[in-house]
Amino acid sequence: MAEGESKLMEQILDGLDMLNQDTSIPRNIRRGAEEAKKMLLDEKNPLDVRVASVTSLLDELANDPNIPLHGRTLIWNIM
Repeated sequence: MAEGESKLMEQILDGLDMLNQDTSIPRNIRRGAEEAKKMLLDEKNPLDVRVASVTSLLDELANDPNIPLHGRTLIWNIM
């Protein structure tokens, strides 16, 4: 992975950690953020497949009716 890609990956993982640690976000959304992080770090799959899977999962989480506005904004920033 190039330096720019690793820096971007680090920012994405930090955003997912922030989402996971925010107690004002519903538990199912936090679990989804943790799952997205695991998917992204799973090197058994190619990077493009991991990114597509995580993007799809984050899109589902962002459309959850129970997520607060700041959580949705954080997910959009990650995407």
